Amino acid sequence: MRLRLALTKNPAIGLVSFMINITRAIHHRGAAIWGTFCLFAVLSAGAAPESVRPVADLSLEKVVVALKPDKNPELMLQEKRALEAFLTQTLGRPAEVVIPLSAATILEGLANGTIDLGYLSATDMVNARARRIGHILLAGEFADGRTAYDSYWVVKKDAPYESVADLRGKPVAFASKTSTSGLVIPLLDLRQRGLIGEDGNAEAFFGQGNLYYGVGYVSAVERVLAGDAEAAAVSYYVLDLDKHLSITQRGQLRRLQKQGPVPSHVVAVRASLDEADVSALRNALARLNAPEHAALRDKLFTTRLVPVNEDAHLAPLVDGLALVARALRQ
Repeated sequence: MRLRLALTKNPAIGLVSFMINITRAIHHRGAAIWGTFCLFAVLSAGAAPESVRPVADLSLEKVVVALKPDKNPELMLQEKRALEAFLTQTLGRPAEVVIPLSAATILEGLANGTIDLGYLSATDMVNARARRIGHILLAGEFADGRTAYDSYWVVKKDAPYESVADLRGKPVAFASKTSTSGLVIPLLDLRQRGLIGEDGNAEAFFGQGNLYYGVGYVSAVERVLAGDAEAAAVSYYVLDLDKHLSITQRGQLRRLQKQGPVPSHVVAVRASLDEADVSALRNALARLNAPEHAALRDKLFTTRLVPVNEDAHLAPLVDGLALVARALRQ
């Protein structure tokens, strides 16, 4: 009996056909059991899914990603595990997601090589760029196609204020000293409205001792809910989306005023990685835009992730950052 190896576009199919012929031939000689075993071995060897194979162009043995601590810790733990599983599957090698206490820690990790990717505000990205420790890998794009969003001043629903001008002499909370939507853009808006001077001194308007700087959006909002501040400067999605606050908390708040544009958050990649690694990581994260991964992407990053021109994306922050620098020196 002749044995024939069928050559196809899929080598595994050709091998299977070949082993079927072997099985038939051996069965003809009374050894079908051994032939069937060989056939099973070939089928098993060809069953490994291609998606778990390591990405050839990625030199990293493990990928470390840092997220910002801007949500409920329990929710962040769930998202950390989900992102680790996604990246491990996509890249074919271990992925570790860490949640440092501050953006400053993420920047240090990018600088010393212990963090490969970091989720940063546009303000933090400006700092990373100035230190030459990171570049924008991908940035957030909203449903309307913009890569920018709005900052809000939020107050309690029953607060008597109609605009930020009514907050003169009142205690307020900024999200943090590095937040783009929770400090930089609101402070720039105050200057443009003529409520503060070129020195950026917000106490001259709100009153001495009336400024609070939090460690994230939630900490600022909690000051308002507790009655320790009359208003908080945060991102629009803290109030509008079911992301950071409980339904009960959101139900107690309203928007006082919006300002912007605020350049969207970015995923930064450390500058010491070569182009092949950068490309492999960009392609992996871009897969989060696929419909089957969109729910995880939105929990982690709120928006689609797209490439942007770094200069153009960060340009709106130039004046605001200079104003904040003057303000924080006082």
